[in-house]
Parts: sequence; structure tokens; C-alpha cells
Amino acid sequence: MTKFSPLVLGLIVLASCVKAPQETATTGTTAPHAGPVRIGFSMDTLKEERWQRDKRLVEQRAREVGAVLDVQVANGDDAVQTKQADNMLTKGVDVLIVAPHNGEIAASIVEAAHRKGVPVIAYDRLIRDSDVDLYLSHQVERIGEIQAEYALQHVPKGNYVLIGGSPTDFNAILLRKGQMKVLQPAIDRHDIKVISDQFAREWKAEEALRLTEDALTRTGNKIQAIVASNDGTAGGAISALEAAGLAGKVLVTGQDAQKDAVQRIVKGTQTMTVYKPIQPLAFGAVDAAIKLAHKQPVETHDKINNGKKDVPAILIQAIAVDKSNVDSTVIKDGYFRREDIYGH
Repeated sequence: MTKFSPLVLGLIVLASCVKAPQETATTGTTAPHAGPVRIGFSMDTLKEERWQRDKRLVEQRAREVGAVLDVQVANGDDAVQTKQADNMLTKGVDVLIVAPHNGEIAASIVEAAHRKGVPVIAYDRLIRDSDVDLYLSHQVERIGEIQAEYALQHVPKGNYVLIGGSPTDFNAILLRKGQMKVLQPAIDRHDIKVISDQFAREWKAEEALRLTEDALTRTGNKIQAIVASNDGTAGGAISALEAAGLAGKVLVTGQDAQKDAVQRIVKGTQTMTVYKPIQPLAFGAVDAAIKLAHKQPVETHDKINNGKKDVPAILIQAIAVDKSNVDSTVIKDGYFRREDIYGH
């Protein structure tokens, strides 16, 4: 079993309470569901390694607590995700956990669920402009700050390229907000110059590759740092750097601690990533779903405004990982085996 510090696990506790929506007169009894809680988990994608890990851990926790889990994956299609959520509601889930592809379009899922008296938990990504019941994620804006702080600490002057994630994912916007909070003073001092500030459609590595190639062409290969918002976009940027003979010479940030990214860090082509322990996120979502199904309060410690309301939130801390602390973080926690990263 993966172990985490009391601080990380302690974030599942404290301060204010979330209550499940009351069923309307047209949706039947208001009594909590008898028997096993039925949880629907609507996922955007399993393309990235981290989402496969989320799925496994949510499934594990559901088994441990005796819940019935229905997982549906939309493969980046909003219409499919909406239809899958409707199907789960029709089948009679007690709670929906939604990792939205598009945080604005997913508001319709919340509305449909609430019409049936079913609470909705936004998982990892915020659902915008909706009455969503709970938001579980990592400290997304803080992750952007961590990336930018690391970059400035190691490359305090020079040309910067910023590669964001999918513009349909509100997390990409929050990350950029955190990054700019740190970078703007250095920009104002003319210590750094942002020569490209773009978002990679669907978080695609090939988009990051294209954006990096363009920046290299426009500057005559004079780039000192690339603040890539996740490991997928970092990988795309590094492919462009490798083709230009610059891999390992340009600082590149990331996020998610994907296996290939940690391997690149050890190799020296990616500089850092942000490790987000998934177990407390996945387990916390299932535990909160059980409580909401039984009309019990969920204790939270934060709120995030989604454009319609201040959503009660559980936000888990993230950790900067580079070559110096790979062993004491992702390997020590059992996230990866040493041989998976070092090859021996």
C-alpha cells in the first residue's frame, strides 16, 4: 500500500461541510439508498498514464468499501460523455463522479443529475457555471506557481516559452494563472522575455512539438526555459529540442510524474515534474461519494468559485520532483519501482 505523509492524507479532513442535493417531489423518496452505494465515474480519457492510475485506484477503493462502480470513458468527446452520464443516471447511480472533458459543457451533466436528486463530484477538473456539489483536485493554481518558481530559480534570465494545456480544461487556465503570478514580476523587470505563450489543443504532445519548433525558428534556437504545463506537453517540447540538438540544455517543466517523464528527468532531458499523489484523490472521491449517497456531510477545507458559486473543495498538495529527489518521492512512495525508472 502506498504511504503518504499525515499532511497529505490530512487534507481529506476539515472545516466546512457539503450536503447532497435534496431530491425533488418528482424523483421519489428522499431516504438514503439501501444496500451498496452505486457510483458512476464519468472519465474524459485514459490516454495518459495518470488517468489509468486514477481509474485503478477508484476501482480499488470502491471494492474496499463495498460500493458498486460503473466507469465510462468518453475518449475526449463531449457528446459521448454527456450520453454516458445520462445512461448512468438512467441505470440509477446514487452519485456521479465526473472528470470532465470540457468543464463548461459538463454543467449539463450536473443539471441532469440534480433533476434526479443525484449529487455530483467534480474530479480533478472543475465543472464551470454549475451547482456541482464538491470539487476534489490538487492545488492546481499552486502547481503552476511551483513550475514557474522552479524555472525562475534555475533560469532567472532568458527567453521563456509557455505551453499550456487544453483551453477547454479549466485546470489549464488555473495553471497559467499560477505561472504568471510568479513570472510577471520577472517579465516586468525584463529579466525574462516570454516569446511564446500558447495552449496545446487537447494537451497533445504534437501541439507542444509544433509550438516549440515555431519558437525555436523565430529565435534562432535561443530559448532558455520551457514552462510546459504537463508531462505530455513537456515530451512534445523535448522532441523539438532533441531535433535541434538542445535536449538537456533548455529547462523544461512538467506535471503528473508520468513514467516517461521521470525517466527523462533521470536522463537529463526534462528538468522537473510536479508529483500529484493520486491515491488520496481517488480514495477521497469514493469516500465522499459514499457520504453524499447517505446524505451525510463531507468535511472540506476550501472553496473554489466556478462562475456560479463557491464550490466546497478538497485540494491535495503537490510536490516538485527533479533529479535530486526522484528516489525520495515517487520511488519511496511506491509510485514507481526503481528499475522502472533507472532500468536496473
